[in-house]
Amino acid sequence: MLILAASPLGMPSLSTPGGGSAVSQPMQIIVLLTLLTLLPAIVMSITPFLRITIVLHFLRQALGTQNTPSNQVLVGLSMFLTLVIVQPMASDIYDKAWLPVENGRMTLEQGLTEGSKPLRTFLIKFVREKDVQLFLEISHTAAPRKPADLDMKIVIPAYILSELKASFQIGAVLYLPFLIIDVIVASVTLSVGMVQLPPAMISAPFKILLFVLIDGWNLVVGSLMKSLVSP
Repeated sequence: MLILAASPLGMPSLSTPGGGSAVSQPMQIIVLLTLLTLLPAIVMSITPFLRITIVLHFLRQALGTQNTPSNQVLVGLSMFLTLVIVQPMASDIYDKAWLPVENGRMTLEQGLTEGSKPLRTFLIKFVREKDVQLFLEISHTAAPRKPADLDMKIVIPAYILSELKASFQIGAVLYLPFLIIDVIVASVTLSVGMVQLPPAMISAPFKILLFVLIDGWNLVVGSLMKSLVSP
């Protein structure tokens, strides 16, 4: 059976009960680098980062400000908002899985099992029953008696689909008031014969002014955070 031993860097490493290493050091480095490569995709897919970043990009397109705020600013804001939301879950995983594994009180397999429980509980809060049913049918898996018994291979893709739907719904709602402004400005410019002047050049200042007057960033971010904290 494999157990975990503390490495010189303070990270747990795989070892056998006799003290020998189950996986060679180069292989451990390859596994670690592979996990680090997949980490951005994991963070973007199974955290509220997915919904937040899509909604913020929809908002920028609705304002018609091109690349302002820049992608780096939107990603940075999305990341910090995500950290605020997942902090309780991350602390729970750290206390129940990482610390016991690091201290040798739990094997790696047991740590993964215990660590997946808080994550599963968090994801299930946002998953739609329709999406879960879809992946149960695709994988030919019987429906469990309770949501807590769902396999992560069902929960994760169902969560991604549910978040995509929710973010597109929010984005459509954000588009409506700015679309009305575009339509009004386009109608006025055509009625007065200003055909050569693009309506977007005139509507953009009005949309930005409206967004500033209603304190739009506070409203959008506040609504997003409330929807994610208490779905």
